[in-house]
Amino acid sequence: MTSPAGFTKPTLLASTARIFDLSLGQMLWSRRSVLLALLVGAPVLLAAALRIALSADRLGLPQINGARVGGAALFGMMMWLLYIRFIVPVLGVFYGTSLIADEVDDKTLTYLFTRPIPRAAVVFGKYLAYLTCTVLLVLPSVVLIYLLIAPMGGTIGEAFPTLVADLGVLAIGLMAYGAVFAFVGARVKRPVVVGLVFAFGWEPAVLLFPGYLKRLTVAYYVQALVPHAMPQDSGVSLMTQALADAPSLPASVVALAVISVVALWSAGRTVEKREYVLEQ
Repeated sequence: MTSPAGFTKPTLLASTARIFDLSLGQMLWSRRSVLLALLVGAPVLLAAALRIALSADRLGLPQINGARVGGAALFGMMMWLLYIRFIVPVLGVFYGTSLIADEVDDKTLTYLFTRPIPRAAVVFGKYLAYLTCTVLLVLPSVVLIYLLIAPMGGTIGEAFPTLVADLGVLAIGLMAYGAVFAFVGARVKRPVVVGLVFAFGWEPAVLLFPGYLKRLTVAYYVQALVPHAMPQDSGVSLMTQALADAPSLPASVVALAVISVVALWSAGRTVEKREYVLEQ
């Protein structure tokens, strides 16, 4: 679109790319990057401690029903307990809800909205920056854990296909949670509280009960993609039994893609229509 003065308004795609370029560096050097470093660093340190203890013959491989659990199973349990059920939702909550909320709190939203760009581009560009930042930092930490844990009681190549699947699951989970909480951040006044209640209150509760309510969660579809077969009678196996009626892999991928697109589109529409009041 061209103005009477001959000025061409940037397209949505070009504006999104510009906001992405500006936001990526800010996210990497923000205070939230400390949270991200702690979240992805702690499991790596835990894996390194397990490897050192085993190498020093101070710790044997854990046993379930008298059978030793190999490195591949330990890696799977860490993915379930630390990443799928904790780190990915936490990153979605604290990064996704902040995409617009931080601009409101810092009173910089007016500056962005007075630029000659579509308002939705602010959400889309910052969301892509969030996704790039988290994927580039989370996935390498998973690879490090795999290199440390997988050789314990097995070979490093034994679970490699599972590692590749895990990386894909984590990327899809970050995509879906980030989009959902980007919408929450654009819509409500206290998005972090709402996000935490949804991720760690609503989702764990409804997953334990039969019925259709679990289909209104992101975790229901993300956990259906996890490729690990957990040892019987382990704490994680009880979680997997609750997902006995989980959807198929293709259905889960499609559902998460639809959730991501609809939530992100809704966030963009919300920002386009809503008037944000900046507190003095």
